[in-house]
Amino acid sequence: MATTRIHRYITREIAVPTLLGLVIFTFVLLMGRILKLVELVINKGVPFLETAKLFCYLLPAFLVITLPLAFLLGVLLGFGRLSADSEIVALKSSGVGVYRMIKPVIGLGLLVALATAMLTLLIEPASNTSFRNQVFQIASSRASIGIQARVFNDEFDGLLLYANELDERRGVMEGVFISDERVGKTPSVIMAERGRVLSDRENRILTLRLENGTIHRKPSSGDRDAYQVIGFTTYDINLNMGHDLTTIENRNRKENELSLAELRQMRSEAETDSDRRSFTVELHRRFILPLAPLVFALIGVPLGIQSHRSGRGGGFAIALVIFLAYYLLLSFAETLAVEAGIAPLPIMWTPTLLFSAAGLYLLHLAAMEKRLVLLDRIVGIPLWVRRQFRGKE
Repeated sequence: MATTRIHRYITREIAVPTLLGLVIFTFVLLMGRILKLVELVINKGVPFLETAKLFCYLLPAFLVITLPLAFLLGVLLGFGRLSADSEIVALKSSGVGVYRMIKPVIGLGLLVALATAMLTLLIEPASNTSFRNQVFQIASSRASIGIQARVFNDEFDGLLLYANELDERRGVMEGVFISDERVGKTPSVIMAERGRVLSDRENRILTLRLENGTIHRKPSSGDRDAYQVIGFTTYDINLNMGHDLTTIENRNRKENELSLAELRQMRSEAETDSDRRSFTVELHRRFILPLAPLVFALIGVPLGIQSHRSGRGGGFAIALVIFLAYYLLLSFAETLAVEAGIAPLPIMWTPTLLFSAAGLYLLHLAAMEKRLVLLDRIVGIPLWVRRQFRGKE
């Protein structure tokens, strides 16, 4: 019973800073996107609920990063606090060694790893696809709703559109006048009896289809008096809704938007070795990232016990250093696999194996009550700098 209480106590010490760190890290990473989404509401007139959906679809991609980082911070701060208050010494005196203390940490790490696996394997690809569809729906609605009768509309990049009449139910415009400045220095003038906006959801394309009209154009070269008039029965114009909404849509579907089954299919159907490696790397990445919380549990417990002298700021700094080192190595391994053609299986799993080995070694040192001298020197640097400044004062 006493052991169960100790495990609950350690879990609580880790869970509180983990939840707090998760909120802070996620908010910080989302800040840049939040500003863009707010701009869509204020400047572009996109409904708030539609923008809120975009925000929700963005969350899983950031949680894949912030969940392991917050857990690492929670372990460092939790065990740092226990060590600073000499509770680690009290637990060891009661017969609770480091290997028993780490059991609740591994249990909590398994929960975080499971949540991360759900994100990487299922939720994140579906959210990326939903985000893509939502962006297109917003662009489509802006194209239809933004057009008003007898009003010059400049929502479309390079086009100035005017419609004499508008049937809002059918979305049909009558008496269409367009100034097209997308090609050449001299704009083309397009006049048509009617037009409507069509959306191709499968290919993510918005098209303005004009009927029974003429195109008036002055050639940029040749005779000064030359003038072209081109008649048409049907004329399609691809619409560009601006950088904010179209940069995501005007591209091919990326690997992070594919499900596991689609990734395997695309890998088997890949025409080039480079494409095949890209799909293989993405598959490995989705299974590697969920293991990060368990790796951080092995590293965080001994470092948290040893680094208590640096305070909470030191624990935060150590968490960031470990996190950045791990993900930089993982990103470097991905680059080597894709660009250099190294086999993805060994190179992708190397950072996880190295950090796991380092964590087991640090855990062994903590169990033997041996300190890592290098860490003591690194932690002592801020204290030494502080003493130097106080000495000068």
